[in-house]
Amino acid sequence: MENNLQDYPNQQEPLRFLVFSASLRKDSFNTRLAQLAAQVIEKNGGKADFANMDEFDCPSFNQDLELSDFHPSGAIEFRKRLLGNDAFIIASPEYNASIPGFLKNAIDWVSRFRPQPLKDHNALLMSASPSMAGGNRALWSLRIPLEHLGARVYPNMFSLAMAHQAFNPEGSIADATLAQRFEENLVAFMSLVESSKHYPCIKKAWVEFLGEKPDPVIERVE
Repeated sequence: MENNLQDYPNQQEPLRFLVFSASLRKDSFNTRLAQLAAQVIEKNGGKADFANMDEFDCPSFNQDLELSDFHPSGAIEFRKRLLGNDAFIIASPEYNASIPGFLKNAIDWVSRFRPQPLKDHNALLMSASPSMAGGNRALWSLRIPLEHLGARVYPNMFSLAMAHQAFNPEGSIADATLAQRFEENLVAFMSLVESSKHYPCIKKAWVEFLGEKPDPVIERVE
């Protein structure tokens, strides 16, 4: 790498990134990928807040539970970790060409807080799968709710194909070219987050649907 975030003179403190795998499986390829992402962040001057998906697990969303201002502990923890970091990175498996149900459920629950904690947060998506597509279809599905909720999802997603053969015994990506692409993509994302935090040039409001008639029952505007 020619330079990293330590080279920016105006940075007051290290950028913080929430990093987690959207998998509950013990030997998940996505957990390995998320761990590698955390290592790259630390190597390049950032701070990685690594989390396990079970920390954010929630019961099935039921709006009736909200009548008493109820929020499950998983959603409370998810909100706290989002707000405590400058950006987030998700490594998600692909279930039936889409995202895991428990990840979508956690997003649904956390979206009910006000202020809405995903708004204006930069996000990087990645996946690992034994398939030739590397779980890429799940990431396109995941972009939809995140962007709808105002997250700024980084255009360049990383999908590791043939993941069961992609890691060396030390847990790194075995192919040198792929490993370099992985790190370069993360460093580019870190630079974007640094710019967004210290040199903001875009301010926007989050409106769920611009053409919707205002009504207190459905109003979701910030």
